[in-house]
Order: sequence, then C-alpha cells, then structure tokens
Amino acid sequence: MGILSSLKGSFRSPQSVRVNGKRLSEILEAHALFIRGADGGVRADLTGADLSRVDLGQANLAYANLRDAILESANLRDSKLSSADITGANLIRTDLRRADLTEAVLDSANLSEAQVGGAELFRASLRNAVLRGADFGATNLRSAQLEGADFRGANMKTTILRETNLEGVDLSGVDLSTAIMPRGYKSPAASKN
Repeated sequence: MGILSSLKGSFRSPQSVRVNGKRLSEILEAHALFIRGADGGVRADLTGADLSRVDLGQANLAYANLRDAILESANLRDSKLSSADITGANLIRTDLRRADLTEAVLDSANLSEAQVGGAELFRASLRNAVLRGADFGATNLRSAQLEGADFRGANMKTTILRETNLEGVDLSGVDLSTAIMPRGYKSPAASKN
C-alpha cells in the first residue's frame, strides 16, 4: 500500500460528516444547485464547522460561507473556492494545491504549513493571515490583499506577486529570488542599505 493510498484512507468522507444535523454531502448537493441557480439550491453555510481531515478534493464551494471553519489537514486539492468567505478559518496543513481561490476572503485565517502550490489567489484577501511554513510555490497572488500577512518560513518559489501591494507584509527570511515581484519592488532590507 503506497503512501498516497494510506493518506487517502485517513480522510473523512462528506457522507460521514454532519453539520447542524445535515450530512455534508447533502449540503454540498444543495450548494451545487445554488451555484447553478437551480430550484432547491441553498448556499452552503459551514460557519464554524469541524471539517478537519475531510476529503473535499475537487468540491465546488464557490461563494460558500466557511467563516471560522476547522479545515485542519483537510483535502481541498483542485477545489473551487472562488468568492468564498473563509475568514478566521483553521487551514493548518490543509492541501489547497491547484485550488481556485479567486477573490476568496481568508482574512485572519491560519494556513501554517498548508500546501498551496499552483493555487489561484488572484484578488484574494489574506489580511492578517498566518502563512508560516506554507508552500506557495507557483501560486498566483496577483492583486491579493496581504496587509499584515505573516509569511515567515514560507516557500515562495515562482510565486506571482505582480500588482500586489507588499507594504506591511513580513517577507523576512523568505527566498524571493524566483518570485515574480511587483515592478520596482525593493525589499525592506535592500532599502535600509
């Protein structure tokens, strides 16, 4: 049994998780109808829900409310989270590789040690987010709101930061040598010399 198959077995299925008395799988089905504008559609409200270690890979959670949700070590790989409200959520060690987080709100969320490589965070808001030790390799953070974000120890290889305001963002100790930086960007250390 390979490492990937043993990890896959450690995830909880949406059918086995209940949120406010409903199965998560039913909430996701109603949300899919909501996104299509179909009858019976209801926006997913997963505020404060414990979704730790849940397999939500490829799920469509665009516009969902995930405020203060616990998504620690969850699988959100290849998921759609555009315009979702993920404010204050716990995303520690979560797999967000290749997820679409366009215009998502992740203010004050904790993404420590999360795998975010290849994700789309165009115009996302990560104000005051904790991103320590997260892998943002090949992630698009163009025009993202990053004021107060803590990137200490993060991997930013080939990360796209073009058109992103980096004032007040702590990037100390982060290797930005291959990152695509805003035009005219001067690191705080370079400007002190």
